[in-house]
Amino acid sequence: MNQILYMQAGIANLYMKKRNLSPDEFLKLDKKIDILGFIREGYDVFHLMGDQGILDEIEEYVREAVAGG
Repeated sequence: MNQILYMQAGIANLYMKKRNLSPDEFLKLDKKIDILGFIREGYDVFHLMGDQGILDEIEEYVREAVAGG
């Protein structure tokens, strides 16, 4: 569980930096589409990937979730 939390915090921070989001903006987005839940659910695969690969997956997830798909 601690490893998942560590990944969620690290990837959330990288995503906020990449998208120039404040923590409040990230949390609002997370509340709508559950980015942290997506990271938790994908942990078994994500822990084998590098940060950029995970960010790519997160960006795709966000695009699809925002588009309603």
